[in-house]
Amino acid sequence: MSFEIRVAQLEDASAIQAIYAPIVTGTAISFEEVPPSVEEIQKRITATLQTYPYLVAVREGKVVGYAYASQHRARAAYRWAVDVTVYIAKSERRRGVGRNLYEVLLPILARQGYRSAYAGISQPNSGSVGLHEQLGFRHIGTYPKVGYKLGQWHDVGYWHLQLGKSACPPSEICPYSELVD
Repeated sequence: MSFEIRVAQLEDASAIQAIYAPIVTGTAISFEEVPPSVEEIQKRITATLQTYPYLVAVREGKVVGYAYASQHRARAAYRWAVDVTVYIAKSERRRGVGRNLYEVLLPILARQGYRSAYAGISQPNSGSVGLHEQLGFRHIGTYPKVGYKLGQWHDVGYWHLQLGKSACPPSEICPYSELVD
């Protein structure tokens, strides 16, 4: 079965929340402790799409995964770096959804002018590590015992992918909202 990758819409928030809520409540994959409401997901989609792509994978009319980018760090000199996130419905994992989402997301980020993508992965998570490494991300370090959730401390590893050549000086970033207009 194939699926479509498209830009997230506010109407997708309920399906996104249904994917994300069990990850929040039952795993340390996300360090959020309370699942956001559908309304909060809608706000996040709207805010993200001003600057970054927010994509969903749809199979037979149902959202089965999503990926988006976000600010890496707040200081101005970091603006050419971006964090990337992907979440897949449990029933759809290891079926190519994450890879396909990233194969659309990462080139968009490069076109926007981002030069580095970073993924933080709570450990252990061999599936996410494998996905990122298959796509060319390289492990650059680990924050030991940085998050406490579900009764234990968790490490977070960081992976990096170079998105393009680092020109001197670099061009300014094109916000996603301007790229798609």
